Amino acid sequence: MIKQLKATLMQATGIVLLALSATSAMADEPLKIGISAEPYPPFTYKDADGSWTGFEVELGQAICAQMDAACEITPTGWSGIFPALNSGKIDMIMNSLSITEKRKRVIAFSDPYYFTPSAYVTAKANDMQIPEDLDGKILGVQGSTTNATFARRSLADTGVELKVYDQQEQANRDLLAGRVDAILADEIAMTEFVERDSAQDFEIRAIAPRDDAFGNGVGIGLRQEDDALRDKLNAAIASVLDNGRCAELSQQYFGTDICGG
Repeated sequence: MIKQLKATLMQATGIVLLALSATSAMADEPLKIGISAEPYPPFTYKDADGSWTGFEVELGQAICAQMDAACEITPTGWSGIFPALNSGKIDMIMNSLSITEKRKRVIAFSDPYYFTPSAYVTAKANDMQIPEDLDGKILGVQGSTTNATFARRSLADTGVELKVYDQQEQANRDLLAGRVDAILADEIAMTEFVERDSAQDFEIRAIAPRDDAFGNGVGIGLRQEDDALRDKLNAAIASVLDNGRCAELSQQYFGTDICGG
């Protein structure tokens, strides 16, 4: 009987140790920062060696350093990035994600860390005025973005035809090829786009007005139940805003300071 009791105790102890070991291993796993697998320069893109870099990649690393947390960039298809978050495949989304009421019904957000307006890009030779001359024109937007939401809500009466893309670069290429008359996207990304050699005949034609569709700045997307992580991220975001690291990266990538809400 005593031997059997000892064996039972040893077995139970082993189970507890295995459980503790598994919990410790899970605690040591890096936080997965979800970004779109489709590059969105200069926010997220692949370097010459194939590694991911860009404003939000470096800022994410700075935020993780403030939290003293290990993090890893985890590219995820944009159309499935919310399900990937809520299913636990990634721990946060840091990919120019505007804070909107619609999205807050599905996920939670950190405090905002930057805001930029959206811009229309057209060919320089095209003298169209926006939104006055959109009737009969084709406007390209990336799907599942605030730009697409704004276009559907606010441009429906202009007579414009919307062409929706899975990736922003697809819209950019169609503009260069003349398959759309204009595109609507983040001003900073479009500033980088029109500076490319291939886009020298294109320019930012107009800035979209600030609208509820664009949300209240860009924040980090989180699962709604992850209150502890949100508190840590908010403290870290406040730190990189206060100590100038966000502004430093913004100047490096954009030549201006876009940090804040």
